[in-house]
Amino acid sequence: MYRLNSGFRWTSSIQQETEVMTLALISEEPDSDIQQLEKQHFNHVNHLNYQGVIANNHKIEKLAGEQLLENLLSNLLRYGVLIASSVVFIGGILYLINHGSEPAQYHIFRGTSPEFCSPIGVFTAILSGSRRAIIQLGLLILIAVPVLRVLISFLTFLFLRQFIYVVITSLVLTSLIYSLLSAY
Repeated sequence: MYRLNSGFRWTSSIQQETEVMTLALISEEPDSDIQQLEKQHFNHVNHLNYQGVIANNHKIEKLAGEQLLENLLSNLLRYGVLIASSVVFIGGILYLINHGSEPAQYHIFRGTSPEFCSPIGVFTAILSGSRRAIIQLGLLILIAVPVLRVLISFLTFLFLRQFIYVVITSLVLTSLIYSLLSAY
């Protein structure tokens, strides 16, 4: 009837029959306030007009342009982060292959080399064969992905003529570019 299997769980060989039943409870006296609110909500949903698109179940559907933008931005973020993390991982492996057996000297502080302080310096260091530059390139890609997302959002909102979002996105893009360029 009962037996102990190798995973320390008791199992039973007897099949149990279960019966599921649903029971709907209807109140005898309906609440008039709730019914009135439901009617108001239903009438409000029927009068909604979000650029002429209302679904059959009274939910607002996304327009094709909005859905395309959402898919584009989600794929950009997904694949951008995957590419950046892959580049950092490959650079880290290559760095550890060449410098993994060196002893760490923590009593002497060595700052970042000047070649790693600008994107052009990172690219020249990669061409010269630096493994740390590959890691830096992955970090630059990781920083560039959200900036590219804001740029694509700006161009899409400009194309769709949604000018309030164009203004907001241009402010965000301006502050991002200023913060990145003011460091140099």
